[in-house]
Amino acid sequence: MVWNREDKSEVLPQRVQQSNGTSSIDSGHARLHELGYKQELKRDLSVFSNFAFSFSIISVLTGVTTLYNTGLNFGGPVSLVYGWIIAGCFTMVVGLSMAEICSSYPTSGGLYYWSAKLAGPSWAPFASWITGWFNIVGQWAVTTSVDFSLAQLIQVIILLSTGGTSGGGYEASKYVVIAIHAAILLSHAVLNSLPISWLSFFGQLAAAWNVLGVFILMIVIPTVATERASAKFVFTHFNTENGVGVNSKLYIFILGLLMSQYTLTGYDASAHMSEETKSADKNGPKGIISSIGISIIVGWGYILGITFSVTNIPNLLSKDNDAGGYAIAEIFYQVFKSRYGSGAGGIVCLCIVAVAIFFCGMSSITSNSRMAYAFSRDGAMPLSSLWHKVNKQEVPINAVWLSAFIAFCMALTSLGSLVAFQAMVSIATIGLYIAYALPIFFRVTLARKSFTPGPFNLGSFGVLVGWIAVVWVATISVLFSLPVAYPVTDQTLNYTPVAVGGLFILTVTAWVFSARYWFKGPITNIDD
Repeated sequence: MVWNREDKSEVLPQRVQQSNGTSSIDSGHARLHELGYKQELKRDLSVFSNFAFSFSIISVLTGVTTLYNTGLNFGGPVSLVYGWIIAGCFTMVVGLSMAEICSSYPTSGGLYYWSAKLAGPSWAPFASWITGWFNIVGQWAVTTSVDFSLAQLIQVIILLSTGGTSGGGYEASKYVVIAIHAAILLSHAVLNSLPISWLSFFGQLAAAWNVLGVFILMIVIPTVATERASAKFVFTHFNTENGVGVNSKLYIFILGLLMSQYTLTGYDASAHMSEETKSADKNGPKGIISSIGISIIVGWGYILGITFSVTNIPNLLSKDNDAGGYAIAEIFYQVFKSRYGSGAGGIVCLCIVAVAIFFCGMSSITSNSRMAYAFSRDGAMPLSSLWHKVNKQEVPINAVWLSAFIAFCMALTSLGSLVAFQAMVSIATIGLYIAYALPIFFRVTLARKSFTPGPFNLGSFGVLVGWIAVVWVATISVLFSLPVAYPVTDQTLNYTPVAVGGLFILTVTAWVFSARYWFKGPITNIDD
């Protein structure tokens, strides 16, 4: 990878005051103007703040905790430990390609703007349309799944605090869970209505909380445990007893990868926050790469720390345990109960995770709103003029509340069927990664010779890295669409291809019958 030292921008660069009283050119602002946009959002974020938003959305405490059951069920320790490394390495490849493009096009539109620029004039409108809708719907699905998982964890915390399953603890109904979900979304919308300086503070706090939380839990849990798994178990045990009729070890391992790949999403937030980041053509790419890299390291440590406390996989997955089958909650609870006779310490540990998930959802709404703001700025969304508005604090306030409302509506499917809800949130992984891969695909094909790199670039390795990223996304899109249980019924069918395919059909249909007549891709908002 190469960092160019020259800034060749020739248009209206903004000068910013440094601590020594001198001024410097904000290359990100200059590049934004060169791309055809005037500055409407307050550029206050440092490289750390930009990183913090992506890091808190990836949030290993969120993804690993909520999908640890999946990893245990499909392959157990081997899938958890090695699947994380495999998914992490390929995710970094995807992130490097995205960072290179972000450096050249540092706008809040991110992926859909990149696709338009890289696909060329004739394909730009359609490429921008399809990428943008996959990106924004995928983001809304991420927020839905994150905040709903927090509502479920709060329900488990209440259950354990009132005695657990064996002690007649209170188990909330699906209506109570959805009400908790609504309250969480409301709080996130309120927080995201604050000025960006406040959000920057909360974002940095979220990043610190995630790092400290991981280190506390990965040390405390195995230390307090009276029984620990052996290193041989953690690094070599492969669980094939999944109870869903899947027997092939390779197939089981593939299904176990979902936990890792689901966790390692959301780092496009660094791109969506670029118009609020100083020197975004340099700091945006740094935010993407550093958030992925640090998440891989601390996430692996968290997985190892928790897995060394696993001694009975069937019991952890049983619906009859005190946590109602929530594996990590049962681990935390039993670890403290076995040593001190009370699981209160485990409940406190779960609260640490809950706060991390709360921050994750908060940052997700931030990213959602910036994407909706940028997409509506180019007229792609119904009532675009409404969602593009910013308030006196330079916050896209209507886009914030729109994102929270849609995340609530998507979660309502859980009242009818959890199968339907899983179909909805499956877009969070596959749909979002398709949006990641599309601009990379255009960069290594249609724009292979015309792409002009920014300050951060991969040099001669850009095309190779890009192709690896595209192939990986294509691979996981197929693998995660495979059935997860046999025999296949309406209750065991993997609805991922249905959900993702349905989104594709809707966006293409809208394009053919309407959008192709009026949507021309990203448009400048600078008056001549």
